[in-house]
Amino acid sequence: MDAELEKALEEKYAALDQDVEAHLEGLLHSKPINYWDYIQTDALLSLQVQRTVFPDEKVFIMYHQISELLFKMILSEIEQIAEHKALTTAIFTDKIMRISRYFDVLTSSFSIMKDGMDIGQYNKFRKTLTPGSGFQSAQYRKIEFASTELINLIDKRFRDTIDRNSSYENAFEHLYWQAAGKDYKTGKKSYTLKTFEARYKEEFIRFTKFYYKHNLWCKFKSLPEADQKNKDLVEAMRHYDYTVNIKWVMAHYTTANHYLNIGGHAAEATGGSEWVKYMHPKYQKRIFFPDLWTEEELAHWGHDV
Repeated sequence: MDAELEKALEEKYAALDQDVEAHLEGLLHSKPINYWDYIQTDALLSLQVQRTVFPDEKVFIMYHQISELLFKMILSEIEQIAEHKALTTAIFTDKIMRISRYFDVLTSSFSIMKDGMDIGQYNKFRKTLTPGSGFQSAQYRKIEFASTELINLIDKRFRDTIDRNSSYENAFEHLYWQAAGKDYKTGKKSYTLKTFEARYKEEFIRFTKFYYKHNLWCKFKSLPEADQKNKDLVEAMRHYDYTVNIKWVMAHYTTANHYLNIGGHAAEATGGSEWVKYMHPKYQKRIFFPDLWTEEELAHWGHDV
């Protein structure tokens, strides 16, 4: 063995209070790695469990599983920004553009859903998905929490009246996606929303407490003033904001409209939400970094798509 390599291994395992020879001896008994074990192919391909006999349901399942994997990749990039101790504009810009590319894939991939399923099959197997809903994607909710200040995720109807220092509990009750399952006049919540909260609410609140000071906007504002004017970084932030809150949302909206707006009549979503107003960006005006947009751009957000 190369002397420098041997020394490096000894130092590595000494730092872990481990015996390097024991680890090297273990290599004698370990199996060589192969692709299918490393990627866990068999486990991955066993996860497509259908509820009906319609073959296009498998497309629907796999598409959403792929989306969740991309969400996990996005969260990993955001976490690296949040925890970075010496963030520079170059690192920040690179990470933001990585995230945007993941969302570019998500946006373009909607053609798989829009043009890759039989409408008749979809409108039959979707009935078995009730009361499940796409707004129950916990990872996507975390991406939103980790991207911006909580005030920017408040339902537009209440945004101006919510105190920025409001409790997490109160803010949570007024998040824009609550409208997908809550009657604000009576306070009654749908089964879909109640089960989602029972599963994730406490986890979300813990998550938002960390990202209160570590979300992408806070990390941007923590940079020196000169860095906050860096053209490449500002453009990357704007690109990400537009990609997520206009392009990706509209690709989703167009796909839903293709299947659910039949003959001019918008069918109810599986979770029971008024999906047209819930999804279209011009209604909620979800904007992660409003300070990076002009007043005119903010006023016309989502109107030109």
